[in-house]
Amino acid sequence: MRILRSTDGAALVTALMLTMLSLVIAMMLLYSVTAGTRISASQKRYRSALAAAHGGVELLSREIVPRLFQSETQTSLQDDFSSINLQLSGYGCLQQKLKSSTTNWSSCSAAQSSSDPAQSPDMTFTLSGLPSEPSFRVTAKIVDTVPGNSDTTGVDYLDQGSSVSGREEGTRPRHVPGMFNISVQGVGGGADHEKGRLSLLYAY
Repeated sequence: MRILRSTDGAALVTALMLTMLSLVIAMMLLYSVTAGTRISASQKRYRSALAAAHGGVELLSREIVPRLFQSETQTSLQDDFSSINLQLSGYGCLQQKLKSSTTNWSSCSAAQSSSDPAQSPDMTFTLSGLPSEPSFRVTAKIVDTVPGNSDTTGVDYLDQGSSVSGREEGTRPRHVPGMFNISVQGVGGGADHEKGRLSLLYAY
C-alpha cells in the first residue's frame, strides 16, 4: 500500500475557496446596502403620504366639512375647491351621512358604508408636492355618525345673555354635538403600496 503525499493543486483549491468566501461576503454587503436604500426610500414615501393625510385632515376639518353642513350644491362646492380637484361622489349618500345615524344610511351602498377610505370614498382631492415630485391623492370617507342637536342653518338663535340677577323665561335644551368618524388616506408618487391612513373624530 502506497500513501500519496503530493500537495500539487492544494494552493489552487485554497485560492478558490478564499475567492468564493470573498464573493459571498461582498454579495452580502451589496445586498445590505441595497436593502437599506430600498427601506429608506420606502420610509420616505410613507412619511410623505402620511404628511399628505395630515394635510387632508386639516383641510377637511377647517374648510370642506363645515361647508357641507350649509347644504351647498355639489357643483358649487367642487367649483370653489377646483384648485385641488375636489370630487364628491355619491352626494346623496354623503348628505345622509351628515344627518342620520350609521344604521339609517339607506342611500349608501355596502362599499360606501365600509371603513376603507380607498373604497368608494366620499371625497377625493389632490395636494401638490414639491416641484420635482408628483402630487398626492387624498381620499376621505365618513365611516360612522352619531347625530346631535347642533343647528346647521348658520343663523344664531341664541338669546342675549342677561346679568347675574336677571331672570330668563323658559328653558334651553342642552347642546349635544354631532360626532363623525372620518377616515382619511394619503397616497403619493403613484406608489399605491405606500400610503398613510388617519382616523379623525369630528364634532359639529
